[in-house]
This record gives sequence, C-alpha cells and structure tokens, in this order.
Amino acid sequence: MRVYTKEEVEWNGADVLEGVIGGSLFIYPTDTIYGIGCNAMDNKAVARLKHLKQKPRESFLSVVVPSKDWIYENCSVSKEAETWLDRLPGAYTLILPLKNPKAVCKEVSPDGKSLGVRIPNHWIRGFVRELGLPLVTTSANIHGKMAMTSLDSLDPELKKGLHFAVYEGEKNGQPSQVIDLTGKSVVKIR
Repeated sequence: MRVYTKEEVEWNGADVLEGVIGGSLFIYPTDTIYGIGCNAMDNKAVARLKHLKQKPRESFLSVVVPSKDWIYENCSVSKEAETWLDRLPGAYTLILPLKNPKAVCKEVSPDGKSLGVRIPNHWIRGFVRELGLPLVTTSANIHGKMAMTSLDSLDPELKKGLHFAVYEGEKNGQPSQVIDLTGKSVVKIR
C-alpha cells in the first residue's frame, strides 16, 4: 500500500484521481477521523469495500460530495434540511431523500431512496470537488471494531485490500454527527 502526504496528493493529483475513478480503495483523512473510500459510482469498488470492511451487502454507506449544488441536484432538500446544509462544511452526515438514484451506485444506497451526504471542513473536500464525483466515506475499520487513529492502528486485514492511503498523522477525533432528515422531524442518530 502506497502512503501519500497531502503535498504528494497535490503533486500527483492526476494519478490519484485516476486511481479513484478506476476503482481504487483507499484511506483518507477528514475533519473528524480517517475514512475508507472509493468512487461511489463504481458498484464493483463499493462491493469490494463492503467485503473488506465485513459490512452486510444490504447496508447503506455515506458519501463526501463535490458541493452543495450536487446535494440540491440529487437529493430532496426540505426547509429544515436547508438549515442543516447551512452548517456545511462541517462534522455532519445528513441523511436526505435521494431524488436521483443514479447519483450513486446501488451498493451505496440499496433501496435508492435515501443518502447520507458529507462536506468535511477539511482540505479533502477540494480533492472531492476536483474529482467531481461522490466519494464513499466510512470509518477505517472492520465493521464493529475500533477505527484507525494512525497507520500503526490500521487493521492488517484492511491493509491487504487497500491501494493507497493519504496520511496526515494521528487523529483522535469522533465520527461525524448523523442527522436523519428523511422524515417529518429531525432525528439525531449519532
């Protein structure tokens, strides 16, 4: 597994972007914790990611999106949801009704009805904006186990299936708050 710094990602940007578009699975930093990601439009890559994390095939995944415009184009945004969108970028995952089920592959949103979206307050959002595609975001761990805080704590089973990592040192943050905005009232899941 190749390890990049932020500067190396900027320097080798085209190669890294090409790898992501081509189906690479990789670790990356956010404003909260490290995530595992891949192209959210690539069904095979997302299926490999779920298998690697030992997540059930029918489970949903969230995505880091290129922009708020992307959210408005692909999700139904109520007046209540707009107030939450005003908090982005930030440490929130907003679950919204999905109005364009082709915005992500079936492996991300198995029922095609809802989607968790993020715009982190972190330089990685510029990478996703440049990518122009949604990027799967899920904690860097085997499902149900402790999340990675540094490369030293990366589960060896995960490491075997990853193509590269973008590393910026130890992170001891908490996962993003998850806010469900699909119903009549706001539900704080985490």
